[in-house]
Amino acid sequence: MLDRHEELKRRTEQFAIRIVKAYRRLPRAEEARVIGRQLLRSGTSVAANYRAAGRSRSRAEFVAKMGVVVEEADETVFWIELLIESGIVRREQAAGLLGDAGELLAIFAASQRTAKKT
Repeated sequence: MLDRHEELKRRTEQFAIRIVKAYRRLPRAEEARVIGRQLLRSGTSVAANYRAAGRSRSRAEFVAKMGVVVEEADETVFWIELLIESGIVRREQAAGLLGDAGELLAIFAASQRTAKKT
């Protein structure tokens, strides 16, 4: 399990780096920057909160912290979709990031559900 945790820590950190780079590539238009800042906040928060969940002192604390990770991952998916649907970025440009965000969301939601059951 520790290997899986370390792999997810690495993956979320790489995801956060990709979010930062995507933010830097956004157009300078005000609406792109406003949405981009929200994406930057939620996307980097996934990694930070997952690290915090790994330091949980109890199962209940882990479940609660994973809830935050799930919320941030879901919000990140939303902001990427909004950038696409509003025409700020092309779907092809954001497809990889959106796919990764969706995968991370699914992983963390499943982890939270499993932790709640045991």
